[in-house]
Formats: sequence, structure tokens, C-alpha cells
Amino acid sequence: MIQSQQTLQEYRTTLSPAEVLDEAKRFFTRRNSLYAAFVEKEGPTYCTFRGQGGEEIVIGVSPTDGGTLVRGSTYLFGMQVARFFTTLPPFELVETTLPQERAAPAGGGR
Repeated sequence: MIQSQQTLQEYRTTLSPAEVLDEAKRFFTRRNSLYAAFVEKEGPTYCTFRGQGGEEIVIGVSPTDGGTLVRGSTYLFGMQVARFFTTLPPFELVETTLPQERAAPAGGGR
């Protein structure tokens, strides 16, 4: 994986933006004892964490149709961001098709 793919990751979930940020705070401050990070700044669409050695993790959220787009950015904690995403319920795209019209009978319908 190239470095830019490791530093910015995206995920879609069915949770609301506020629920995602709450989950991020729980995950990064309590779940990873070795890689614990602490909330540094937060707002309605983002939360930044400061971890070991001053490493920063940024989680940003934006609502989308039926879910939330979550972006995680970090230089060294890419594995932890990927693990966090696996704790969120996935967004599943459901496609529906329009009913097909009945085909005309062979021979012009006489």
C-alpha cells in the first residue's frame, strides 16, 4: 500500500455522524492500551486525537444518503484507524429495479 493510502482512509456506515464520533472517542481512548490516544479537539463533524509520540489521528464525518461517510487520517496509526472502521456497521447499497413492462406478443399482437 502506498503511503497516501495509509494516511487517509474512508468508510461508509449506517450510523449518524454524532454516533460515529462517540464511537471514535470510545475506541481510541479505551480500546488500544498500547496505542491509546486522547481527544485533543472536537466539533460536530470531526474529532482529533493525540497519541504516542505526539502522533495525531483525525476522524471526520459527513452525512450521506442513508448513512455517514467517515474519513480517518494519520501518519503512524493507520492500522488502528482501519480497525476502528471494522467496529462500525457497514453501509449497504441496496439497488432496486423498476418493474419491467410486459413484452408485446409476437406477430404484432393481433
